[in-house]
Amino acid sequence: VDIVDQKRVVVDGPEKVTGVQRHMMPVKRLSLTDFKANITRGAREKTLRLALEKDEVMKKWSATSWAKKVAAKETRAKMTDFERFKLMVARKKRSGEVKKSLKTKKK
Repeated sequence: VDIVDQKRVVVDGPEKVTGVQRHMMPVKRLSLTDFKANITRGAREKTLRLALEKDEVMKKWSATSWAKKVAAKETRAKMTDFERFKLMVARKKRSGEVKKSLKTKKK
């Protein structure tokens, strides 16, 4: 949203859309994307939200592989013990099926 000095910038989500509050952040920790919303320097949260909606930035972001990896990571972090167990069983079953089909193809 704004540049504080050569090493720090002001970042805003907005919180209702992305979960990121307005805060100061070092440039080193930023990861830039190719998506851009046309706003003025120091724009308010409402202006930023409207610009993101207009340019469909969030829709474009959710279609990227980076966003899908982040979503998968969050899903795995929220899994219960039983869900992790079911996932392990399903992976074992799938692995067995793949090995079985490869074994029949070799013959």
